[in-house]
Amino acid sequence: MAGSSAEQAPDYRSILSISDEAARVRALNEHLSTRSYVRGYCLSQADLDAFRQLSAPPADAQLFHVARWFRHIQAILGPHATGQPCGLQASKGRRAQPQWSPPARSEPCQLRLYNSLTRRKDVFVPQDGKRVTWYCCGPTVYDASHMGHARSYISFDILRRVLRDYFKFDVFYCMNITDVDDKIIKRARQNHLFERYRQKPPQAAQLLEDVRAALKPFSVKLNETTDPDKKQMLERLERAVALAAAPLEEAVGRSLAGEELDGPTQVLLEEAKDLLSDWLDSTHGSEVTDNSIFSKLPKFWEEEFHRDMEALNVLPPDVLTRVSEYVPEIVDFVQKIVDNGYGYVSNGSVYFDTVKFASSEGHCYGKLVPEAVGDQKALQEGEGDLSVSAERLSEKRSPSDFALWKASKPGEPSWPCPWGKGRPGWHIECSAMAGTLLGASMDIHGGGFDLRFPHHDNELAQSEAYFENDCWVRYFLHTGHLTIAGCKMSKSLKNFITIKDALKKHSARQLRLAFLMHAWKDTLDYSANTMESALQYERFLNEFFLNVKDLLRAPVDVAGQFEKWEDAETELNESFYDRKCAVHQALCDNVDTRTALEEMRALVSQCNLYMAAHKAARRRPNRGLLESVARYLTHMLKIFGAIEEESSLGFPVGGPGTSLNLESTVMPYLQVLSEFREGVRRIAREHKVPEVLQLSDALRDDILPELGVRFEDHEGLPTVVKLVDRDALLREREEKRRGLCGPGSQGVCSSPG
Repeated sequence: MAGSSAEQAPDYRSILSISDEAARVRALNEHLSTRSYVRGYCLSQADLDAFRQLSAPPADAQLFHVARWFRHIQAILGPHATGQPCGLQASKGRRAQPQWSPPARSEPCQLRLYNSLTRRKDVFVPQDGKRVTWYCCGPTVYDASHMGHARSYISFDILRRVLRDYFKFDVFYCMNITDVDDKIIKRARQNHLFERYRQKPPQAAQLLEDVRAALKPFSVKLNETTDPDKKQMLERLERAVALAAAPLEEAVGRSLAGEELDGPTQVLLEEAKDLLSDWLDSTHGSEVTDNSIFSKLPKFWEEEFHRDMEALNVLPPDVLTRVSEYVPEIVDFVQKIVDNGYGYVSNGSVYFDTVKFASSEGHCYGKLVPEAVGDQKALQEGEGDLSVSAERLSEKRSPSDFALWKASKPGEPSWPCPWGKGRPGWHIECSAMAGTLLGASMDIHGGGFDLRFPHHDNELAQSEAYFENDCWVRYFLHTGHLTIAGCKMSKSLKNFITIKDALKKHSARQLRLAFLMHAWKDTLDYSANTMESALQYERFLNEFFLNVKDLLRAPVDVAGQFEKWEDAETELNESFYDRKCAVHQALCDNVDTRTALEEMRALVSQCNLYMAAHKAARRRPNRGLLESVARYLTHMLKIFGAIEEESSLGFPVGGPGTSLNLESTVMPYLQVLSEFREGVRRIAREHKVPEVLQLSDALRDDILPELGVRFEDHEGLPTVVKLVDRDALLREREEKRRGLCGPGSQGVCSSPG
């Protein structure tokens, strides 16, 4: 290298030997004067040794060569050079950059989910990078979907959306439909037999005789029932049948005919439907052999379930599985469990050997609820009403064993298999279908809290027996119970609420907000108070969105949209950042949407105070900052599924598919109307024409609310125009007339003129 240190380094030995420091520095300056900043010159160990003796550059201006080199070496190696070989090049007229260090930072919070397998919040770590495999237990479709179903499927929809859209996981979501089950079989037979009975209408006397015959086993069942809710429901049915039978008995006793007899007959036939259906099933159920009879009922209710989910804005699964379509896979699954030594055949049925499994190395039975192992009531409920006879129970080696495959009895659907005609057990369906799609281990399995034992514990056991592993599920998520005004939902308590009934009272967004305001794993009480809180939250956010939209509609030139920030804007922006961080921390903490919504509420409150202060000072608030906040809130509500459509800001207005067109189409005309009205009011004041002011108020208070339009008049400021739900506006108007105006009713409650 030209000008290498070996050729050009000065002889420092004589310089270093000078005892007088001043003389030594002058000698060093003279040596450096002949070679200062030679291109390509490399600092050597000798250079560093010479300068190490100096604590500071010399103050004498004539010794500028030493001072120049001192600062140069200090800039390169720092103020505490240690004499290491430099390896740095100095070039004429340039100084090297100082050393850079990255800023210190705290560790980012990690997503933790409450895992039923550990009963704690565990850091969520998918098995394959960002890909998440998820299986969710779907409904048993034999009746209308109710709010208990909504509790699970809305909650899992929120979790799925947050993982997919907020944490950016690639979620593969599978759900099953149970369309082969004891409840379905019994209900399908009952419906079929009752329709056949009604198609050949019985004579009045025969109907009364059949009702009396049906009441005998019913009375026995009533006396044996210990559950107070079920007993109450049966007693109510007994009273209803007795009341309906009395007029018909009187008519028959009086030998009435024609319409006088047909009316009471139809009333009794309807009131005694459940009673007669159960009786017909017990006497003729074994005669029902056509498999199509058992598929008609679940097909109908599955379609209703999907309609309900769509109405609730619940995303459809990526894959939907039905038991009836996976029977061959279920048979193969059962056979391998038997081959692995954990299943046994008994009288045409196949049972899982819980004792053998639990005693095998590397396996554990009852991972989720070990304290419930041996609970015979829960185990029998898991086996199904048609599978708990003394004969069936005697087929088991242990009372805790459960059916993998059930030999079909007369009156039950059946499929061929190596053990004779039969049908799948309840628990095996999920194992076989999930195993077929997701393999030997999935990231997440979800279901309702009441499915933990025996259903999910049995799923785990039979799946790990099949795959010979101990990690079929990594994270088990269970949604909390749903109560109705503090009570268990029950038909006997007359508080059984279907999803369709709930949607008649509240919108899908309002229901979802109620769910978001509660922890997904805890009990949720569906009550008037719960829904009122959700309605208030919706109104609170909607008012903020409407105010920001009004602000953004004000005309401004391109440069004018960028306004100087004062202390108020800086303070609000800092709070905005802090609230976003708090929302993130809440979502990392087991997807705590309740806390997230509270932080969003606090952010809106701060924005409202900011806007109110500017309004009082007759100043327009910073539109860019408020738009950023509104878009962030909109983004989060979309992630939560509380905004159903592609709304760029705030809640959509109008029905599905029309909101964006409605607002963008109508608002320019309303703005023109507002400005025209403002001009008319000004002229009316100047010329003292009260009749015109009254007409102006009537337009605001009586006419526009009927169209879902709110005009808010503020002294000294332009009228605020808002598109609002028509029913909400009409309620506001009634509250005004009763003198009950509250938050969110500025327009209809403002002073005349």
